[in-house]
Amino acid sequence: MARQWGRLNFLIMKSTVYLILFRGVGGKTQLPTQLLREALSEAGFENVATYINSGNAIVRSKLGREKVIENIGNICREKFAFEKAIFAPTLAEWEELISRNPFAKGAKTEPKFVHAAVLETAPKKEDIEAVRSFAAKGEGFEVIDGVAYLHTPHGFGTCKMAEKFDKLIGVTNTARNWNTVLKLAELGRVTEG
Repeated sequence: MARQWGRLNFLIMKSTVYLILFRGVGGKTQLPTQLLREALSEAGFENVATYINSGNAIVRSKLGREKVIENIGNICREKFAFEKAIFAPTLAEWEELISRNPFAKGAKTEPKFVHAAVLETAPKKEDIEAVRSFAAKGEGFEVIDGVAYLHTPHGFGTCKMAEKFDKLIGVTNTARNWNTVLKLAELGRVTEG
């Protein structure tokens, strides 16, 4: 009797590329990139890469997002005493984040003044409006599908809206400037290989 492959319960898991975004790396909180790459590789993650010493890694894994975050969180606690939030958008989700940027023109001309903040949960409408209320002329703020986009054409460091964002948005998040957003996508495509 011929095998009926469609009825077999084989589960072939395809590897997924995850962009690992650590919240709050910098200053006193450090994740040494070489040691982090080694630890993630030893844990079985594939094609591990890191980008600058500010909390960015790229891995490929057959594990689901929750398990990836759990495993990386355990590694970071045990080896680096790091206990802050970790986000793990897939490369496909990251590409969507790029394509939905409402400030694409500003991102093209001055990418360091456009930021994308990945949000843990949806913020309340009143919290979005509270952040937006600090926007100066020419600045912009939009929340689209779990990502907050900030456009600060006069400079991020001097922007009142950017200064108030983390406190007012009301949800855990981690932000990257547009240069980093694009570089992570590039590294993710290489990792997908």
